[in-house]
Parts: sequence; structure tokens; C-alpha cells
Amino acid sequence: MRTLGLWLLAMQAEGATAPSALGGGVVGLIKESSPTAKIVLAILVIFSIVSWGIILYKLWAFNRIQNQTSKFLDIFRRSAKFSEVQAVCQSLAESPLVGIFLAGYAELNLQLRQTGGGATTPPSPAARPLLKSLAAVDRALMRASNVEVIKLERRVTFLATTAAVTPFIGLFGTVFGIIGAFQGIGASGSTSLDVVAPGIAEALVTTAAGLAAAIPAVYFYNLLTSRVKTFATEMDDFTLEFLNIVERNFT
Repeated sequence: MRTLGLWLLAMQAEGATAPSALGGGVVGLIKESSPTAKIVLAILVIFSIVSWGIILYKLWAFNRIQNQTSKFLDIFRRSAKFSEVQAVCQSLAESPLVGIFLAGYAELNLQLRQTGGGATTPPSPAARPLLKSLAAVDRALMRASNVEVIKLERRVTFLATTAAVTPFIGLFGTVFGIIGAFQGIGASGSTSLDVVAPGIAEALVTTAAGLAAAIPAVYFYNLLTSRVKTFATEMDDFTLEFLNIVERNFT
């Protein structure tokens, strides 16, 4: 029993000295880390801050886009004339459907002016204006749709870059930290836990920081990309709906 008690006291003493060897936790490790590790951590923090800024901005912007798109579609389907829809476009400008509609409306008006008509839906039976080319309207809508998709994807690709790069940046810091730890072992000639643990712990902090930056970036990149695809599908559906109306009334 006496031997067991002495062994327990020795274990408690070793546990009490370990935290001080580790420099007072993660914050202490960062403060006492090498210049290379601090540079790596600074880079990872910058990546993380920019990523979270993009994530929060895009979530806010996509919610606004969804609300304005719903309102625009409701007005578009209830209106008897394209000119009525055009009148509300400025107030719902964040919806990608507005850009597509304005491109199609401009091409439609351009062709109808050449035949003496106007973009009214439905046109007057007495003087029915005719389109010269429905394919030209389709091309105008497709170009506008591509422009709107590019706008939606803007800055989202930075999240993919963050997800791909930051784990390797963290690993780079870890490798340097482990090299420093082994150099410390060689200089001291000791392999005790007090000598090895601080260097290894310092090295692993950069890996943890890299993962902390990469994991949210991966999740929200997939989420935002999925929403962009949903918006792109809505734009394709609207393009077909617009073309159907034009074909029924102006061809």
C-alpha cells in the first residue's frame, strides 16, 4: 500500500508539471511558438476571416434574392403587359430574373419597333406585330442568364480555395514545428515528455487551425453552390416561360 501511495503521488506531481511545460494551454503555445508558426497561423486567420465574411454576405444576399425573385415572378405572371413588369424591375433589381427579363424585353422591343409594334401582351388584334427572329430573343436571354450566374458565383470560389489550401498550410506549420521539436531533443539529449510535448503540441496547433478554417469553408461552399444551381434552374424555367409568351403573341 505504501508503494502504491508513493506511485500515485509521483503521477500527480508529473500531471501538475505537464501544463506548465505546455506553456499554459493553446494561448500560451501560440505566444511561445516560433516565428514560422505565427506566420502560418496569421495566414490561416486571414483565410478564415475572409471566408466567414463571404459566407455571411452570401447567405444574406441569397435570402434577399429569393424574396425578390418570388415577388417578381408573382408580378410577371399577373401582369397583362411586359411594360407593367418593366416598371417594377428597378425595385426588384437584385433578382437575377430581372436582368434576364430586361435583356429579353430590350431585344423584343428592338425587333417590334422595326415592324411598327410594341411589346404588349397580348397585342392589339387590329395590328399584330411580328418578331423577325425568336432565336435572337432566345440568345439574348441566354447571354443574360450566363451573366447572372457569374454574379451569383462571385467570391464563392474563394471558399473552395480556402477548403483546399488551408489544411496544407496548417500541415506546413506542423512539419516545421516537428522539425524544431526534434532539434530540441537533439540539443538537450533528452527524450522525456517535458522536452518533447511542448514542441509537438505547438506543431499540432497549426494543423488544428487549418482544419478550423477548412471545415466551414467546405460546408458553406457546397451549400452556396447548391443554391446557385437552384437559382440557375429558376432562370432556365423563366427563360422558357418568357419565350412561350413571346411565341404565342408575337409570332
